[in-house]
Amino acid sequence: AFHCLSLASQTGFPSEKRVTQKPFLFTSFLFSRDRSLGIDGMKLGQTRAILNYMAPKYDLCGRDLKERALIDMYTEGMADLNEMIIALPLCPPDQKDAKIALIKERTTDRYLPVFEKVLKSHGQDYLVGNTLSRADIHLVELLYYVEEIDPSLLANFPLVKALKTRISNLPTVKKFLQPGSPRKPPIDEKSLEQARQIFRVK
Repeated sequence: AFHCLSLASQTGFPSEKRVTQKPFLFTSFLFSRDRSLGIDGMKLGQTRAILNYMAPKYDLCGRDLKERALIDMYTEGMADLNEMIIALPLCPPDQKDAKIALIKERTTDRYLPVFEKVLKSHGQDYLVGNTLSRADIHLVELLYYVEEIDPSLLANFPLVKALKTRISNLPTVKKFLQPGSPRKPPIDEKSLEQARQIFRVK
């Protein structure tokens, strides 16, 4: 997962405000590590709390309540599919193929058509208000996850693909995506085994 750092990168997150890695938290759904953030004299924990603080701070929540409501709606909608994908490594082997098939079906039949339709309806570069928001960043993160499962799933959604390219080419995001960046690596076997034990998955 890299949404905290991706958001931080896009907002021009200063290098001195470093994100530190903490040990695995049993209550976390990120499996291998939780993140804490030192910012504005505080130390914030939990991914959602960090995002909820940083998004309005860097004007990624829309210009009024209506735009904010749309951004929240899109972001929460993406979270459903995102959680399905994140949970995939913990899936028992005999259920994995069925889970992947369900993710593919939901991706192409339910989720991506919504965002393709939104972008087509207003003809603008971003999902809400023709300006970058946390919804765009969350969507691009989700698209990277989807591509790891099957790149062809994006084939019928040209506007969504264009949004991914547009945001990925923003200088700070492009730098963040390069090898050697602070992007969180894929979960390793040791962390996966810890997660299986915690969630009692065989």
